[in-house]
Amino acid sequence: MYTHVMVGSNDVAKAKQFYDACFQALGGNAGAEHNGRAFYQHNGGAFGVGAPGNGEPATSANGGTIGFAAANKEQVDAWHAAGIANGGTCEGAPGPRPQAPGNAYGAYLRDPDGNKLCTFCQLG
Repeated sequence: MYTHVMVGSNDVAKAKQFYDACFQALGGNAGAEHNGRAFYQHNGGAFGVGAPGNGEPATSANGGTIGFAAANKEQVDAWHAAGIANGGTCEGAPGPRPQAPGNAYGAYLRDPDGNKLCTFCQLG
């Protein structure tokens, strides 16, 4: 389907701090730095953050959301808290999501550059 997801950042150090905390809350590792970018791999997925290759300022996608899987509601809660504590902004507090399929529990954030993110799990 895809090989990776990459988002732009205007402050890669700040973005790395944010994503390190969020991915560690989901059981992942801190990002590996390569050529001024940070890359993450976990559960078969790959994600990167860095300055745009064309030298223009990074902007967020209007209408775009990147979703990450959580094992349970405690990870969703920890992910959201880690994001807020590391420069993110709340786009939807952790809780049930009756509009989503199944018995979904999720949360939404914007990263320091405005990219919209979510994490979800299914409750038993």
